[in-house]
Amino acid sequence: QVQLVESGGGSVQAGGSLRLSCAASGIISSIRDMGWYRQAPGKEREFVARISRPGATTYTDSAKGRFTISRDNAKTTVSLQMNSLKPDDTAVYFCYADRNSRTFWGQGTQVTVSS
Repeated sequence: QVQLVESGGGSVQAGGSLRLSCAASGIISSIRDMGWYRQAPGKEREFVARISRPGATTYTDSAKGRFTISRDNAKTTVSLQMNSLKPDDTAVYFCYADRNSRTFWGQGTQVTVSS
């Protein structure tokens, strides 16, 4: 099993920044992709960003140029730097990790952006 714990959510005004972090523990060997999804009220969970074990990154279009995903050298912590935040970014952000064809999820952290 892999346990994921997110931190760094909160409230910010439009144009502000937040940094989310997610630490993996448990059986962390062979974790491959790590990344973030988000879910706004009344909407489906949607992909935000991912980073592969070698460091290749992928972003949803709305995150490109504003969000940066990174991973520590031990490959067990993933961070999401979010700049130029918009009210549309308001959601619960979930960290995930892929290991041995299974996806593990964190409990989520709330991000609220006010106009």
